[in-house]
Amino acid sequence: MENHPNVVAVRDALDAAGVDAAQVIVLDEAVHTAAAAATALGVEVGQIANSLIFDADGAPLLVLTSGAHRVDTAKLAADQGIGRLRRATPEFVREHTGQPIGGVAPLGHPKPVRTLVDTALEQYDVIWAAGGVPRAVFPITYAELVRVTAGTPAAVA
Repeated sequence: MENHPNVVAVRDALDAAGVDAAQVIVLDEAVHTAAAAATALGVEVGQIANSLIFDADGAPLLVLTSGAHRVDTAKLAADQGIGRLRRATPEFVREHTGQPIGGVAPLGHPKPVRTLVDTALEQYDVIWAAGGVPRAVFPITYAELVRVTAGTPAAVA
């Protein structure tokens, strides 16, 4: 799993951004939810950066949100000027990220994806994000997450 193409793509993207890619770790079991990831890592669920892909008027939108809450899609659509915002299908997610639901990383995609980063994550010294497959994760700071994703900080809940 350490050499899975998605994990390698995430490590390469982290390296290119000047972040220690060796921090990408592969857990013993898949963690498909923020609660499962928090338990496996021994951290608060709010420290987990859920990577949610939405279909925003036909274009992908990656929302990196705290595992402690849900995205308010109506508010987010209004705030971002999006006419129709809905959860993406697994096929849409794979098409735009090359990664499966449950393992979507904030970077390492075939091409850049518009990204919003939940401001609720800023309260944590360390955030944990998915590493391209459901068993891979890596630690990162809020500032680094915004920088490496070229993301826009946003209140998403």
